[in-house]
Amino acid sequence: MMKAVIAFLRSFFKRPKVHAMSTPKSEENGGGNHPIAPDNKAAYSSWMKQHPSALIMFKKMMEAAKGKRIVVFLDYDGTLSPIVNDPDRAFMTNKMRGAVSDVSKRFPTAIISGRSRDKVKQFVKLDNVYYAGSHGMDIMAPTRPLTSGGKHRPQVNRKGNEGSFQPAKKFLPAIQEIFTALEESTSKIKGARLEDNRFCVSVHFRQVSKEDYDILEEKVKSVLENYPDFRLTRGRKVMEIRPCIEWNKGHALEYLLENLGLSNSGDVLPLYIGDDRTDEDAFKVIERRGQGISIVVSSVPKDTKAHYSLKDPTEVYKFLSDLATSMTE
Repeated sequence: MMKAVIAFLRSFFKRPKVHAMSTPKSEENGGGNHPIAPDNKAAYSSWMKQHPSALIMFKKMMEAAKGKRIVVFLDYDGTLSPIVNDPDRAFMTNKMRGAVSDVSKRFPTAIISGRSRDKVKQFVKLDNVYYAGSHGMDIMAPTRPLTSGGKHRPQVNRKGNEGSFQPAKKFLPAIQEIFTALEESTSKIKGARLEDNRFCVSVHFRQVSKEDYDILEEKVKSVLENYPDFRLTRGRKVMEIRPCIEWNKGHALEYLLENLGLSNSGDVLPLYIGDDRTDEDAFKVIERRGQGISIVVSSVPKDTKAHYSLKDPTEVYKFLSDLATSMTE
């Protein structure tokens, strides 16, 4: 009996820990939105106690939001659209587009994505939301003016001129060099796919075999060695090369609040929904502010700073639909 206990304890303490900046196995195998295996149900139920369903908690959430000015922030891939093998086919449904549109008519709304701003706008196809592409390094105001309690105003850059805000603009020539170099070095790796997201380069490996992944990673790192002002980050089945500047989705959230004149307002309630590790930067900002709602989209347990959870884009649609018809601001 004692030997069995010792063996169990040894196996327990050897279990790998999953951290926010590591790559969980669910992500390595294609993302987290998969059916939960029976042996994981207990772990998921325990995780849900720490991050309860935003649908179940919706009424309580809205009661706490009374008298607050809600500002909505949304990730795109895995949140508004499903995760798919071909990143060019990550289409959102018309129902989801309608829900986002309805929300944006009531609350200032921003899409903050790792995609290029132009690409995510092509997917969303709405003129009444803010778009923050390249993890917030390319921000543009709505092309159609909105009102939100008479206080929703167009976004301006930090020089006071209407238009885009691009804190990494000086890196554009180097980013194009990196993209060209990666095209040459990864062209023979089957399934590898490059995406020019303007202020970052994404290397998708969802369709790359396990045998070729290590080769792909080495080639990416080899190119990056020539560009010390850039760093390699990871997401769901994607490696991303980004400028080494202090800017992420959390900074984008803060910038947009500032631009809306709400950064120091005691009655503002930022609401952020996202599924990826890059969204954790925004969750941390909300946690630091001590006011706001953060929702992670995941059907498996994961280390997160989010307060609540939704399983998949279908539940995101339901939440947004409820939000659009909830109490007035």
